[in-house]
Amino acid sequence: MTPSSTYRLQIRPGFTLHDAAALAGYLAELGVGAVYLSPLLRATSGSDHGYDTTDPTVIDPDRGGEEGWRALLDAAREHELGVVVDIVPNHLGIAVPHENPAWWDVLTHGRESRYADWFDVDWSAGPIILPVLGDEGGPELVDGELRYFEHRFPLAPGSWADGDDAATVHDRQHYRLAHWSRGDHELTYRRFFSITTLAGVRVEDEQVFAATHAKITDLVADGVAGLRIDHPDGLADPTGYLERLRRLAPDAWIVAEKILEPGEELPAEWPIAGSTGYDALAEVDRVLRDQDHDAPLTELYRELTGDGTGFEEYVERGKRMVAETLFQAERRRLARLAPDVERAGEALAEIAIAYEVYRSYLPIGADRLDWALAEAARRRPELAETLSTLGSRLRDPADELAVRVQQLAGAVMAKGVEDTAYYRYSRFVGGNEVGGDPAQVGGTVEEFHAAQRRRLDGSPDAMTALSTHDTKRGEDVRARLAVLPELHDHWAGFAAAFLDRTGLPNRRFGYLLAQTLAGTGPIDRDRLQAYAEKAAREAAEETGWTRVDAAYESALRSAIDLAYDDPEVRAAWDLLDAMITGPGRSNALAAKLLQLTAPGVPDVYQGTELWTDSLVDPDNRRPVDFGRRASLLAGLDHAPPIDDSGAAKLWVTRNALRLRREAPELFTDYRPLSATGPATRHLIGYDRGGAITLATRLPVGLARTGWAGTTVDLPDGLHDRLSGREVPGGRTELAALLADYPVALLAPAR
Repeated sequence: MTPSSTYRLQIRPGFTLHDAAALAGYLAELGVGAVYLSPLLRATSGSDHGYDTTDPTVIDPDRGGEEGWRALLDAAREHELGVVVDIVPNHLGIAVPHENPAWWDVLTHGRESRYADWFDVDWSAGPIILPVLGDEGGPELVDGELRYFEHRFPLAPGSWADGDDAATVHDRQHYRLAHWSRGDHELTYRRFFSITTLAGVRVEDEQVFAATHAKITDLVADGVAGLRIDHPDGLADPTGYLERLRRLAPDAWIVAEKILEPGEELPAEWPIAGSTGYDALAEVDRVLRDQDHDAPLTELYRELTGDGTGFEEYVERGKRMVAETLFQAERRRLARLAPDVERAGEALAEIAIAYEVYRSYLPIGADRLDWALAEAARRRPELAETLSTLGSRLRDPADELAVRVQQLAGAVMAKGVEDTAYYRYSRFVGGNEVGGDPAQVGGTVEEFHAAQRRRLDGSPDAMTALSTHDTKRGEDVRARLAVLPELHDHWAGFAAAFLDRTGLPNRRFGYLLAQTLAGTGPIDRDRLQAYAEKAAREAAEETGWTRVDAAYESALRSAIDLAYDDPEVRAAWDLLDAMITGPGRSNALAAKLLQLTAPGVPDVYQGTELWTDSLVDPDNRRPVDFGRRASLLAGLDHAPPIDDSGAAKLWVTRNALRLRREAPELFTDYRPLSATGPATRHLIGYDRGGAITLATRLPVGLARTGWAGTTVDLPDGLHDRLSGREVPGGRTELAALLADYPVALLAPAR
């Protein structure tokens, strides 16, 4: 049931399953193989993302409910589309307790609740800590509940008598309402990363799995073609979970949101098709950036910011910061599992910091654990004896201590690197992407080819992606940033002017903002100001989510205003934007065609068939104008010009998706194609077994010389699905093949 491709839709109260059903015809015309839906089960009221499921037994009425689901299924079948659903096994949303029946029951009855085993609660640590109180007021008794402003909490049976005050009744409950700031220190349940409103679920328990996956079982019975698994790294036993899920859905196409670090492979033991494609995203991005500019970029960064620290040190600093602050409660829970070992919590946290990858999956990845143990001892020799004492337990997959260290390692990596170091180290932010490697700017064509061959040989049905709801920057923003190394002097001039005129004290962060301006161009300033605020809080230096510095954030907004309003800076920005736009579109079309035709199942994130200037969420979840896209698609009968409309990207997307859907036999192999001549380094080419992709890289450098004298040898009898030209084959001039577009998609003539 592997689809030829997927198209991701964000289902939310403002765009329901009924709306998705109405798009089925457009998606089919686009060439999509399956519609890929964000989480559908009942979520916290008002949730736009759906990852805070509150009741896993029903489809969310706010997202269209059962009626909307049936409408979507019917529309998909009518248009011969598969359906792929995103599911969330790791946690449930508890921000509004009364909306989560299981959590409400646990708060009411404590350990005696029939749902007590659903949640990963440390019952030995006393009442459940709920960090919801602010600086004002306290809980009150209202209508048989404890209330704190809009928050409602149940009372245990028999815990309230007439005349009792709220404080007395509160102290009789199975939970304790605490100030919000105590969550990172005293929480007694596992959470999703550092989010206290998402409580970890024990799907390793077969009964809990069955209860929380009952509706998923129904969806599979309804004919769902595939499942996307959110955050398996949070689970106690990811391998066991995926094996159980495979038994539930033996024929489904299953992919997991596993973020692979450079050089890491998905566990071969997992009975799934592969990952959700961040590794492919990084491969495409790197091959479009010139590695020869690595040293000049580094020199410029150091000159303008004064920062000589390497990315690896930022990684360690970020991971250490979150381990010592955000995850204190997790460290305390670990220490309680080793009460006789001195400084156990500190040593165990050091292991989580030392992991090179998100986590191991014991017994899979035992070598990763051993490396982390050795590295932790090297960094902290005073803890070497403690680490040695704990080593045998940590190597035992059945030991709860081993399980929880692996879970913590993933959380420390995600928060310390993606959500901290990526916003502090700003040498080239186009590489600061989920699954990427900011230490490496560019890559070679040979490395790209080798990666595609590995995917074809090892996980040919894995998902590939360019944009997701979690990417730090949209694909075309990154395509524009890829131009900066080729425009070194012009970029340096703009960056210096921006940094000097804004006077931001943290020049590393100012440099990140300057690159963001280059990546987006002059979009709505409110969006850039919102991004600057979020990025600064994630960096957690001058300001942060729990310690907002209003004056600093005001200075950031002023810096964005200055880019728009200061004549000198705005003129430099406009000039740079004009220089980036053409090459950036060339990169964007190249990236799109590479991702859509390379090994794997390509996903198109909603709306990215046109130019996209999205930044990190929630910016990348803005409503999409599907009416405009459908209208453009209906009018496409030949290659449109590469202009502001984005129709050229839509044309490339449509033709690639249709070819993959209609002629899968042309995509069963992978053979690199090389050019001959002076512009050889500017071509990425490969033959997928009949379908041939040719794409331009490093377009600024190419513009200086052109394709003159550069050729590629091709089979006979080809047709370019983009230009419409017949390609006779043999030694073919690239100047003719790529005269109109920077890409070509060749297939046997019809």
